[in-house]
Amino acid sequence: METKKKLENGETGQSGYLNKPSLVEAKGAVLKAGFVIGSAALIVICLRNSLTWHVASMWGFAREYVWQNIWDKLLDTVGEDPFNLMFYGTYCVTSIVYWTVGLTYLYCDLVSPEWMQQYKIQPGTNQPIDKKKFKNLVLVVMFNWTVLNPIFSFLMLYLWEWRGLPDMRVLPSFHRVLLELIICVLVEEVMFYYSHWLLHNKRVYKHIHKQHHEWTASVSLTSLYCHPVEHILSNLLPPAIGPLLLCSHISVSWLWFTVALTSSLNSHSGYHLPFLPSPEAHDFHHLKFNQCYGVLGILDYLHGTDKGFRASKEYERHIMLLGSTPLRDTFPDVKKDM
Repeated sequence: METKKKLENGETGQSGYLNKPSLVEAKGAVLKAGFVIGSAALIVICLRNSLTWHVASMWGFAREYVWQNIWDKLLDTVGEDPFNLMFYGTYCVTSIVYWTVGLTYLYCDLVSPEWMQQYKIQPGTNQPIDKKKFKNLVLVVMFNWTVLNPIFSFLMLYLWEWRGLPDMRVLPSFHRVLLELIICVLVEEVMFYYSHWLLHNKRVYKHIHKQHHEWTASVSLTSLYCHPVEHILSNLLPPAIGPLLLCSHISVSWLWFTVALTSSLNSHSGYHLPFLPSPEAHDFHHLKFNQCYGVLGILDYLHGTDKGFRASKEYERHIMLLGSTPLRDTFPDVKKDM
C-alpha cells in the first residue's frame, strides 16, 4: 500500500547519483557479462546447428547453403528494394513477433488456465485484469506501435543511407551474425540501463516514466505501455543503434529485433515459465521501482542498483526453470510470524 501511495504521488523517482563501482564490482560485472553472454551464445549455436540440419533434411538443401537458399527464394518473391525491406519488412516482422507473443500471454491472463497460474510471479495479481486499466493500455500501445514506430523507422532510414547499406542478396556468415548479436545485446544493455535510470530521476519521473509504473504487476503488453518520449528513448533507440553502428544485414536486424521484443515481452509477462529466461529481475523492478534498471543485470551489479534484489527471495528464483515444478515451490516465501 505504501508503494502504491508513493506511485500515485509521483514520489518513487530517485534524486542521487549512481555509485562509483569498486574494482571488485567491476570484476563481478565482467564475470556476470561473460557468463550471461557465453551461455546465450552457446544456446544460439546449438539451436542454429539443430535448425540447419532439420531444414536441410526437410527441403533437400545442402547444409552449407540452406539459409542462403531460403533467403534467395524470399527476395525472389518480395524483391530486394532496400526501402521496402527495411521499412515495410521490419514493420511486418516486428508486428508478427510482438502481437503473436503478446496476445498469447494476454490470452493466458484473460482465461487464467490453472496450469499457467502456478508460474505466476505475483500470485493473485491481474485476476481479473482491471478493464479500465486494460483499455488505456491497449490505446497507448496501439498509438506507440502504429504511429511512433513507423515514424521512427522512417527517420532511421536516413541514418542507414548515410551509414551505407550492405548487399541485401548475400547473407553474412554465422560467426559474424553471432558476433553482431553479442554487440547489439551489450549496446542495448548500456543504452537502456542509463536511459531507464535517468527516467527514474524525480524531476522527470512523474512526467514520463510514472505512466509505465502504473502496473506494479505487469502483463506482457505493458512492455510498450509508456509515454512517447520514453518509447523513443528507451524502447526504440537502444535496440536500433547496434545494427546501425555495425551496418548489419537486414536479416540480422530482424533476428535481433525478434530477440529484443520477445525478451521484453517475457520480462513483463508476470510468468516465470520453464525453459525461458528469468523475468524475476524486471518484475521486481515493477514491484519496488528503484531496483534492477537493466536488461542483463550487468550494469545493475556494477553500480549496485540490484542490492535489494540480491537480498530477496526473488533473486533465489532468478534462474532458468529447467523442469515443471514452479520456482515458488522450490524457493517458497518465508512466512512471517504474527
